[in-house]
Amino acid sequence: MNSKYLATIGAVAIAVATGANAQDAATPTPFAGVYIGGSGGYDIQPNDTGAGLQFDRTGAGTFGDTVRTAAGADAFSPGFCNGAAIGPTRDPATGCASDRDRASFYGRAGFNVQRGHVVVGLMGEFGKSLIKDYTSGFSTTPASYTFERSLRWEGSAQARAGLAFDDTMFYATGGVGYADIRHRFSTTNTANAFAETANSRKAGYIVGGGIEHFFTKHVTLGVEYTYHDYKDKSDRVLVTQGTAAATNPFVLAPNTSTTIRRSDPRFNWSSLRATVGFHF
Repeated sequence: MNSKYLATIGAVAIAVATGANAQDAATPTPFAGVYIGGSGGYDIQPNDTGAGLQFDRTGAGTFGDTVRTAAGADAFSPGFCNGAAIGPTRDPATGCASDRDRASFYGRAGFNVQRGHVVVGLMGEFGKSLIKDYTSGFSTTPASYTFERSLRWEGSAQARAGLAFDDTMFYATGGVGYADIRHRFSTTNTANAFAETANSRKAGYIVGGGIEHFFTKHVTLGVEYTYHDYKDKSDRVLVTQGTAAATNPFVLAPNTSTTIRRSDPRFNWSSLRATVGFHF
């Protein structure tokens, strides 16, 4: 597990252990009612092993074609990487930078109903993660072609269900997410012309769980893990001739253009955050 995850868990665990008696006189249902709060932490993406680029040479909308040179060779024989191309060639040492795992920060509001130990509720959340997801390909020109995904913002509506023991609650959460995903394309190919199109707003889902503890009569602190998953396969780049010769692999007859997309259709990540809430 990432060391930053362990540090966050450790900090919250120590706080819970030392602050268990900090709340004023306990109430029978401390988690019932309306609350507002926030969260912040660190997001990690899975390793997209085998990710690459796919090509449509006919304009039929099917991606499985091979871009070939005038001699019939695979123009992308240098291969692909699940990262950002650093230069025009796939150098084993410096060819690709890894996806960027970064911090996230969110605001939230919700309400709970508590009956004995059982707590159920609804929560809305809105915020941003600084992660970036890359996929790159390399042609024999040599040239590199990189697709980038990042998150402008994410909102969600989640149901929560948990078990409360005095001032501490263990809960599961899950619901619908809606994200504005930024797409960017870059290449070292200066001959062809490139036009990118993408639908940036996507619906997905969020699942996870956490621990929440009252440290005063109204304030809770906790730690939470969530998994976020969005289908994102609309980002495409149309390649036309530009200033390249008619024998250019992207426009080689009988076709006059090529459409490129990334092979990985999912934008997904895991998030571990510290949470704070004010309960009215």
